[in-house]
Amino acid sequence: MNQSRTPSRRPVLVAVGHGSRDPRAQETLERLLQRVREVRPETDVRLAHIELNAPLLDETLAAIAAEGREAVLVPLLFAPGHHVTHDLPAAVEAVPGLRAAVARPLGAHPLLVEALADRLAEAGWITGDGVVLASAGSRDPRSGAETRRIAALLGERLGVPVVPAYASAAAPTVPDALRAFAARGRHRVAVASCFTAPGLFATRAAAHAPWIASAPLGDHPALARLILHRYARAAFPVRQLVAI
Repeated sequence: MNQSRTPSRRPVLVAVGHGSRDPRAQETLERLLQRVREVRPETDVRLAHIELNAPLLDETLAAIAAEGREAVLVPLLFAPGHHVTHDLPAAVEAVPGLRAAVARPLGAHPLLVEALADRLAEAGWITGDGVVLASAGSRDPRSGAETRRIAALLGERLGVPVVPAYASAAAPTVPDALRAFAARGRHRVAVASCFTAPGLFATRAAAHAPWIASAPLGDHPALARLILHRYARAAFPVRQLVAI
């Protein structure tokens, strides 16, 4: 037997999505996690959702605890917010005896910027007047700060202004950001989708694009590597994970 392809007893990687009524969302995340498994076949990778879709996070964690396993939760989200700072730790605390850690959200990282830039190129970006980075939004100020860092990194990569905008809970909205560009005479502006999968927010953001809009990041290989990077560097108290 090839031991390198046999799941080890290292912590289970639980990739946590928000959940969506769009049937494409779960299919997309499953493809993304298949890429993660291809990179690290020895790691047990499972998908869970905060709401709306099965398997739900509480059920997934209960099953891991029943197996006597440990877990690292990797949020398939891009910035700190209520789900990352409250819901995920609370879900861990609710399972008696479970040893688990919550990794950082995907956030500002060169791998994320690589995926964002590639999706823009696929949509037709060569150069332009600017980019609106569309994301979900949160009332947590840490979330806005992280999204601004992502925008700054993408701006450095593309060499144009990149302005963060939000689908809910924060300002500016995507239409407001586009109007601000237009007021400065910048009309060749792309909308970059900072979402893991198709859904209501991603669809609405793309609909406002005056020129091109990129697709959600989906199963981009760089996003799969970023998930493993967050997993490996989670503050897990038991053992050192393999660096990616």
